[in-house]
Amino acid sequence: MSTLQTLSRGIQVLEIVSRSASGLQIAEIAQVLGVHRAIAYRLVATLEEHLLVTRDPDGRICIGGGIVALSERYQPQLRAAAQPILRSLAEDSGGTAFLCIAQGDECVAIEVAEPEKPLLKVSYRVGSRHPVTRGAAGLAIAMQRPPLSNDSNDLQTARRDGFALTHGQLQQGAIGVAAPLARHGRSGLSAEACIGVVAMHALDTEQATAAVLHHRDRLLAAIG
Repeated sequence: MSTLQTLSRGIQVLEIVSRSASGLQIAEIAQVLGVHRAIAYRLVATLEEHLLVTRDPDGRICIGGGIVALSERYQPQLRAAAQPILRSLAEDSGGTAFLCIAQGDECVAIEVAEPEKPLLKVSYRVGSRHPVTRGAAGLAIAMQRPPLSNDSNDLQTARRDGFALTHGQLQQGAIGVAAPLARHGRSGLSAEACIGVVAMHALDTEQATAAVLHHRDRLLAAIG
């Protein structure tokens, strides 16, 4: 299959810039891509024209508002694809299934499904939010970000295992399992998202983890 090199490089620019907290200079982008500075400048100018990147007063290139707009359009499609999968996950695991996305340093539930006969319900509803540093969902979001020197032991374990498992971090007695909506940790340009389950006390964590990973892969396949 043939590909367009210029388009590929443009996507690489977005990926590179998205991983930099403070933005990048044109020369830095050119160095990472291994291209002449003039080529990097034209790539950035094209992305800037479509509002996908922006320049700060110091000339550093940052992600632009166009990316946010694309992400907002992606969310309804993601929720629609997730609804039947979350219902199946809830029944298979016996816990409340959820789909969460990142909003800055917070994790927000955008879709939730409960099993038909939950033993004890967990207070987890659409719109619930908490820091990405806590809870299985938060850790599954944080897993998709570059490692930091002060990452918690829980986050380091989650990176190693490929999923997050927590006990009582957001609600006493609650057990949560969540996995990034990405097969290899980083989600690239997609919205940082995760899928998982949470239940009170009686949750078979091995069964729940297997169910979360299986249904995560189903959702990835459904959204292409």
